[in-house]
Amino acid sequence: MARHARQPRESAESGEGRGPSHRWWVLAVIGLAQLMVVLDATIVNIALPSAQQDLGFSDGNRQWIVTAYALAFGSLLLLGGRIADLVGRRVVFLTGLVGFAVASAIGGAAPSFEVLVLARTLQGMFGALLAPAALSLLTTTFTVPKERAKAFGIYGAIAGTGGAVGLLLGGVLTEYLDWRWCLYVNLLFALVAFVGGWRLLTAGAPTDRPKLDIPGTVLVSAGLFCIVFGFSRAETHPWSSPDTWGFLLAGVVLVAAFAWWQTRAAHPLLPMRVVLDRDRAASYLAMFISGGGLFGVFLFLTYFLQKSLFYSPVSTGLAFLPMIAVMIVTSVTTTNVLVPRVGAKPIVPLGMGIAAGGMVWLTTLDLNSTYFAHVLPPLICLGLGLGMIFATAMNLATAGVSARDAGVASAMVNTSQQVGGSIGTALLNTLATSAAADYLAGRRPTPAAVAQAQLESYSTAYWWSAGFFAVGLLLTVTLYRRGVPQSHLVDEPAPVRA
Repeated sequence: MARHARQPRESAESGEGRGPSHRWWVLAVIGLAQLMVVLDATIVNIALPSAQQDLGFSDGNRQWIVTAYALAFGSLLLLGGRIADLVGRRVVFLTGLVGFAVASAIGGAAPSFEVLVLARTLQGMFGALLAPAALSLLTTTFTVPKERAKAFGIYGAIAGTGGAVGLLLGGVLTEYLDWRWCLYVNLLFALVAFVGGWRLLTAGAPTDRPKLDIPGTVLVSAGLFCIVFGFSRAETHPWSSPDTWGFLLAGVVLVAAFAWWQTRAAHPLLPMRVVLDRDRAASYLAMFISGGGLFGVFLFLTYFLQKSLFYSPVSTGLAFLPMIAVMIVTSVTTTNVLVPRVGAKPIVPLGMGIAAGGMVWLTTLDLNSTYFAHVLPPLICLGLGLGMIFATAMNLATAGVSARDAGVASAMVNTSQQVGGSIGTALLNTLATSAAADYLAGRRPTPAAVAQAQLESYSTAYWWSAGFFAVGLLLTVTLYRRGVPQSHLVDEPAPVRA
């Protein structure tokens, strides 16, 4: 490997800041936009009881406030990434910000359940434009290896901790203001990011615009929709129901048809060169598995703290802060110090193993557990493991990608995490509910028995999450190449135009 290998110049839109001094301000803008998109997947969870009481919708309809966002976001991400490649990342990034802000305003002012669901759907659609454009801008802005490592360490920490930030912010806003502010707060995020993006990102359009792959777009969007929807239905319908397995089967068939079509399309939506690289494929799998396992922390530990230990929403959010701090420090350290020296192969599998250990540790929690003695140590362990996974996987998933494919490669990162999270939520919820029902079978539903049944459900979810990470360990240790990635051996590459 040549230590001074240079990347080819490509003529396209510039995603770089205006001069070296502005690159870190670009990172701040991109990070803020990504935080807004990621935290919106969880911030509304805390507000749901208040919103339900205010708007008067049923328990059966409650899930649609969360599912509407996940469906639109997960099914349209690949399309959003390709649009960023074709139209230009700056204009797509700014359009996504404006649309997300408008959708949030509609949701905050929603007079009915139907309007709130519509607003959440629109948030997901514009989030699908915004998220891949943000990551591809980061990819094309930071091309010097040392700066790229630092930038992706920070970005990976934001992406990994956004869910926990959402829980904390949702708790504060719901408890001290009103549930509607969980949506209105996005207006502030979007305004700051828009002003920064408008001033710092240079305009332009790609010079080489291949046609959009319409059949591929329809196949993959419909396939991802069916998969996310099928797993969402599993939360309220048995796996044997056609409403569950029918959608899942249809989704698998459509995604398989999409993969077949991509090998024949003149202008594929997802060029096979993007996903067939071993390091990149391993990174996508790492994001998929950790996205699914992560919900075992946020969802069930949140329930444990509030329902079993009687924490307030704000206290619950604060409980996650040490994990966030450890993730940030670990992400930055990993991408700046470890990956350039030893590569991803030992780091991501080790992170998977540590995260699996943290999940197993959580299974020991009971009604007598205290925060500092019993909850905090496994959270620190999880922060360490997840910090090693997210930043490294995001970096390698987009490293070495040509500028024309940066958007779709970035979209695959978000798609992997989002679909993994949707599957993880539905699967873990179903398994946890079954475990609670099995425990109560043949027992009197006394308060003590119900409390213990809840513990059984949480423990089941943690064990399965640990299993996810164990599988991730095996897959990543097999797929990642040995040694330092090529992109980390480049000293001063020629600038890549975004």
